[in-house]
Amino acid sequence: MPPKNPSQKWPSTKARQALAALLRIGWTIKRQSGTSHRILARPGWTDVLFAYHDRVTLGPTAMKILAQKTGLTLADL
Repeated sequence: MPPKNPSQKWPSTKARQALAALLRIGWTIKRQSGTSHRILARPGWTDVLFAYHDRVTLGPTAMKILAQKTGLTLADL
């Protein structure tokens, strides 16, 4: 039976792993403030604020929203 909430297809992921996946698909760190707030840039996309510490676990909903803003896919993880 498929999950009722579409965000359930996204696994919980550490922020460090999600950031590494974004860097692999072409995003770059445009600016960093402190240890958690990073502005990511990619040609053709609007800049994205990635405001998570490396050890934080991003839940399925946060991953779904991040994917919508960045074009991240499950295969990229």
